[in-house]
Amino acid sequence: MSDDPTPGRVRVRLDLSYDGADFSGWAKQRSRRTVQGELESAIRTVLRLPEPVELTVAGRTDAGVHARGQVAHVDLPAEAWAAEGERLRRRLAGRLPWDVRVWQVAEAPAGFNARFSAIWRRYAYRVGDHPGGVDPLLRGHVLWHDRPVDVDLMNAAAEHMLGEHDFAAYCKKREGATTIRTLLDLRWERTADGLAVATVRADAFCHNMVRALVGAMLLVGDGHRPVGFPAEVLAGRVRHSAVNVVRPHGLTLEEVGYPADDLLAARNREARNLRTLCR
Repeated sequence: MSDDPTPGRVRVRLDLSYDGADFSGWAKQRSRRTVQGELESAIRTVLRLPEPVELTVAGRTDAGVHARGQVAHVDLPAEAWAAEGERLRRRLAGRLPWDVRVWQVAEAPAGFNARFSAIWRRYAYRVGDHPGGVDPLLRGHVLWHDRPVDVDLMNAAAEHMLGEHDFAAYCKKREGATTIRTLLDLRWERTADGLAVATVRADAFCHNMVRALVGAMLLVGDGHRPVGFPAEVLAGRVRHSAVNVVRPHGLTLEEVGYPADDLLAARNREARNLRTLCR
């Protein structure tokens, strides 16, 4: 199956960030404010296009989730790109609302698909466990946990979660979609300002996966559950009533990884296959 732009169009990559607080997620909705909706409207307006445009994104974020390193692509009429491409980033800066910014705009290499060519996505989840609460200036990006958490215990639990697994116990199921993922990194660190920050990197994520993983880890970190608890939930492949999906505002999509340009098309094709566990 070819994913090339149709004749007369150019595929354009956009690197962007946004504060998710006032968005109902990435995906366009008829009566709600979304990142996709704002971007598509701005692109169509500044390029004076007669038809709507449609963005494809590396990772759809939920309502309230932020992004620092999101990637999307759009197929634009070649004439519009030739005429306005060099000015598009600056013109979008003047048109977009304050809570979404496009940092880079460039013609994409052959075979590039923002979603299917990606080989990993990296998220960070920020937790504050100071007894007084979270710094008010960070409140929109840090979850307050009302008990102190032990980062070493959470890292010990995380070691048992790495690799390819069926993450059904940590995902909201979607009809016809697989919950098999490869978790490449899951680690916690205590920052200089006292936050406990989880770095979570995988080839892809299913719905609610990061926030559910963090919820399970916090149960270990604050002493409510033993180190082996998150792995036991994983092996059970069903949602556990003790595992909360933590609130979205602590989560940020930090970066999306892609292979070398000559491997983009192959990755694009491979990622469309429905995965099964090899045992």
